[in-house]
Amino acid sequence: MDRFLEMQTFNAVVDAGSFVKAAEALNMSKAAVSRYVVDIETRLGVRLLHRTTRRLSLTEEGQVFYGRSKELLADLAEAEDEITSRSDAASGLLRINAPFTFGILHLAPLWGAFMALHPKVTLDVTLADRLVDLVDEGYDVAIRIATLESSTLVSKRLATTRMVLCASPKYLARRGTPQHPSELARHSVISYSYWSTKDEWRFEGPKGPVSIKTDPCMHTNSGDTCRAAALADQGVILQPTFLVDKNLADGSLIELMPQYRSLELGIYAVYPTRKHVSAKVRALIEFLAAHFAGQKSLW
Repeated sequence: MDRFLEMQTFNAVVDAGSFVKAAEALNMSKAAVSRYVVDIETRLGVRLLHRTTRRLSLTEEGQVFYGRSKELLADLAEAEDEITSRSDAASGLLRINAPFTFGILHLAPLWGAFMALHPKVTLDVTLADRLVDLVDEGYDVAIRIATLESSTLVSKRLATTRMVLCASPKYLARRGTPQHPSELARHSVISYSYWSTKDEWRFEGPKGPVSIKTDPCMHTNSGDTCRAAALADQGVILQPTFLVDKNLADGSLIELMPQYRSLELGIYAVYPTRKHVSAKVRALIEFLAAHFAGQKSLW
């Protein structure tokens, strides 16, 4: 006798509340449904159901068996779904959210290659620096640059980036080069609105952590705008290396106080759940992980 079929039948009886309704749901005869339940009880040597002419109810042993068998059936269904999703070609609409600048600089050049590998996938890529709600807003995957806190979301770390303090040579010639974070209070600061600590900038120095409250001359929700203001000699910025690395390399921006390091942030692909991950989501995660494998630090 197929024990999974027995469990499925028993669960159907409990869920439907009667042998007749369970038989209809399973497209079986009432006699076959009754026989499966009796066979389980006979093999286990216990009664699982209280039967009256009006209703069915679980015995104490029946409650235990119902709970465990329901878990087993769910695990079987999940295993089958996972194998099916792995064997199926990635297809359908794939909605992705990513931070604006990172999406332009480091993701936009990749989409052509991904679509060539997976021609049945249609991409819908949205760029926004705000924190989106994947479930409520219907995204399959989001790229996040953060120190991720515990979450119901699943994440795959792709790379890291470092926040760096910098300003233009002309600004520094005019206002002086700060030697300690406390001196930032006397400088023009361009602040990124979505920075988790707002206008409080934190560093790890030679003698331990240092925190300074800045008084920005400008707030903006765009890292590109922060960089543009710094390049226009308007002040000091704290931005990720993936955004300012070329400016640091060509000298148009100068890193300040390198002995005082700010946060190192992870670059993650996040998605809602480990269960029933679709082939299109799995394909994207594997593609991004392979691409960034040689670029663990940006930069």
